[in-house]
Amino acid sequence: MDTALTRRRFLERSVETVAVTAALAKLGAVHSFAAEKTEPIRLGIIGCGGMMSGHVQGLVSRRENVSIAWLCDVDPAHIDAMSKMVGRDFQAIAPQRTADYEEVLKDKSVDACIIATPHHWHAPIALKAMAAGKDVYIEKPISHVYNEGQLIVEAAKKYGRVVQQGSQFRSSPVADKAGLLLKSGIIGDVKVARAWTAESRTIEKAVPDGIAPAGVDYDRWLGPAPSRPFNSQRFHVSWRFFKDYGNGEIGDDGIHDLDLAAWGLGVDTFPKQITARGGRMLPEGHFSEYPDNMNVTYEYPDGRLLIYENYPFTAYGLHGFDNGNVFYGTEGYMIFSRRGAFSVFQGQKGTPGPTEGKELRGQKGYIQHMAEFLNAVRQRTPTRASAEIAHRSCALVHLGEIALQTRGKLDFDPVTERFVDCDEANKLLTKEYREPYGIPV
Repeated sequence: MDTALTRRRFLERSVETVAVTAALAKLGAVHSFAAEKTEPIRLGIIGCGGMMSGHVQGLVSRRENVSIAWLCDVDPAHIDAMSKMVGRDFQAIAPQRTADYEEVLKDKSVDACIIATPHHWHAPIALKAMAAGKDVYIEKPISHVYNEGQLIVEAAKKYGRVVQQGSQFRSSPVADKAGLLLKSGIIGDVKVARAWTAESRTIEKAVPDGIAPAGVDYDRWLGPAPSRPFNSQRFHVSWRFFKDYGNGEIGDDGIHDLDLAAWGLGVDTFPKQITARGGRMLPEGHFSEYPDNMNVTYEYPDGRLLIYENYPFTAYGLHGFDNGNVFYGTEGYMIFSRRGAFSVFQGQKGTPGPTEGKELRGQKGYIQHMAEFLNAVRQRTPTRASAEIAHRSCALVHLGEIALQTRGKLDFDPVTERFVDCDEANKLLTKEYREPYGIPV
């Protein structure tokens, strides 16, 4: 990569000072914010729901140097809405439309795919896309079960593909600035990271099965999941609270907080022990198949700890709550908010140190994260949320779930990536897939 060009882009776009920029560059934390102005990257958009709407709207509004070649979704209403979003003002030729992602992958002109389906479809599509020579931006988590993350890491290496998980906060300006301070040793050696997720959740009781909306290919929506009658709560949006398709709160929004905890803690391996507990806080009858709250402690081989908690708050109790992290070091601690702020407290007396709460507030890294992916596609460079990094973070979701479902406390071998002396837990590292929608061999 051209270092001078990268630095110039950073100086033009960043809100950091020159001194901080230079320090970030020294630490390898600077990244460019726009793709090279050569041929447009041809994109296949797979999964045209809410999250993808944000991605495509951003690509169009920023006039990114891309061409959206395909729009793929099992719900034609989603494709209609996204087609209007792209518009002829952005590109003269309208994207092709399909409900079958295989059509996208067969198109040799497609360079990369952005995948924002329900979790149970992430790995099956991503693995086939990489085998077809496509780079992939996969929404979090990249895996529905543990072993899918292993397969994505292997496929990325085998086919030489760029992978970016949608862990956008790793690319946020506030993470750049906080990361600089953590690496400088401002709070000493970081020993413990505590992450929490406090989301508002409405209380909804289960509804009876019904009929899928007109035009929806419901069998394909189910894909590798078990066959069952259509139910509106198991479909758009709320699918994430059912085990066949999602990973509950810890794998939906909690993965962001777990990922940032691993980032701040600086871990580059898997934990050796997992302790989990959880239960119900919302009234009985809520449709979710997952516990309303979870508390998981991960101990790493070098003794560092990562502690995760989530809580369900109704709209009446949300005032002021936020998702975030605290990093505890040998010489102080840092409170990190996902809203785009942090505060450092130093020494035994907790003397206030550097604070960021205004200039970078609300800058969550969505623009920078996608720009980095596009640059990586062009330049064949690693990303901040590569397959290996994403798998280590997603592993925390799966290991916590498995510990909660089994013995509550499990030992894990970071080298073999298997539980120690617990067959029932090892069986949950994978799952069965409904044919013909399974994982490719």
